Amino acid sequence: MVAETLLRESGCRSLLDIPCGRGAFTARMAEHGLAVTAADCTQPDAPDAARFVHANMDEALPFADSQFDAIACIDGIEHIERQFDFIRECRRVIADGGCIVISTPNISSLRSRARWLATGFHNKGKIPLDETNPNPMHHINLISFAELRYLLHTNRFEIVEVATNRVKGMNWLYAGLLPLAWLMTRWVFHKEARTKEERRICSEVMRQMMSVPVLFGETLIVKARARG
Repeated sequence: MVAETLLRESGCRSLLDIPCGRGAFTARMAEHGLAVTAADCTQPDAPDAARFVHANMDEALPFADSQFDAIACIDGIEHIERQFDFIRECRRVIADGGCIVISTPNISSLRSRARWLATGFHNKGKIPLDETNPNPMHHINLISFAELRYLLHTNRFEIVEVATNRVKGMNWLYAGLLPLAWLMTRWVFHKEARTKEERRICSEVMRQMMSVPVLFGETLIVKARARG
């Protein structure tokens, strides 16, 4: 789904894949003719697919301003400590009009919300992390749709598409919670939004959060455009 979203971008020629993991996505995009730079804190298994650069998402990215037409961040943002700093760095290295596509476990789904209510843990983080053995694979910062939107919109990005990789059959079992979620969200937004701008934002967020990808999707996929 992330690949298809990027390949629809007619002006996308240079792509940063961060974190690139084992390099599978990097190789796939390189096959489509994109100039891909793969970045991660560890060397990928397929370093020949593109230029590899060592980069830590919690630190300043080692790239020039406006260097890339697009950025793909597949299941990475939930692993880092400094999410705001990372998004700021992404905006710095992406050209005006370029796009960033972020995928992350969907903790805004009805299924994940129900698990949080019952246990205090989300669907993609069902038990406490092993604090005696911290490692980069831990989901230390699972992020909701609304929080991700705030990160992007406060750093000169604008969300243009919300999607998911799949909807599991069992996720539909939580559809019975939808009327309550819709009514409660609408009531709270109406009650708390004071200004015209707050009401506009609430209306947009309500519409996005009540979409099938957010309510029922396993992975949240968000595409945002870099504003000038």
